[in-house]
Amino acid sequence: MELSNSSNNRTALLIIDMISDFEFEDSELLIKHAMPVAKNIAALKKRANEAHIPVIYVNDNYGKWQSDFRHLVAHCLEHDVKGRPIVEILHPDEEKDYFVLKPKFSGFFATPLNLLLEHLNVDTLILTGVAGNMCVLFTANDAYMHDYKIYVPSDCTGSNTAEANTEALHLMQNVAKADITPSVDLDLPLK
Repeated sequence: MELSNSSNNRTALLIIDMISDFEFEDSELLIKHAMPVAKNIAALKKRANEAHIPVIYVNDNYGKWQSDFRHLVAHCLEHDVKGRPIVEILHPDEEKDYFVLKPKFSGFFATPLNLLLEHLNVDTLILTGVAGNMCVLFTANDAYMHDYKIYVPSDCTGSNTAEANTEALHLMQNVAKADITPSVDLDLPLK
């Protein structure tokens, strides 16, 4: 499946909630699925960079209203936390990547994400990250409501269980009209 990056169809890659210390209840369930997803997202991000597709990290603020994204990245890399290996794989590029902190499940709710996407002339989103049945799902629903074309590569999302993730992918496909083609089958064109 080819994604166009022409002036008529601009694409952005969203990486949802992968920058985390994973120090929360039941995180072992999620991190088991997040690690292979992180590797797939890293490969997709590399291809997106080569195709000049903007990368936007959309991350939970974990109820810390005085936090910022760079502090969260540093915390995960400088401490012995469960999420450190994932953050090492998906370490953001501070010069190229964009960052949006969110207070709730959706990347759109009470955030400047839609304004950023408008500024970048984006109309197509590739949604990746965790948890597929929560934050990715809610972001996909809101993206659909904002009339974005949506891709949710099935190999780039993870939930606490494979069953919950599969169910969420089917829901995004059927309700939000998301294309769930695996990332390895997406043909990202160069400009």
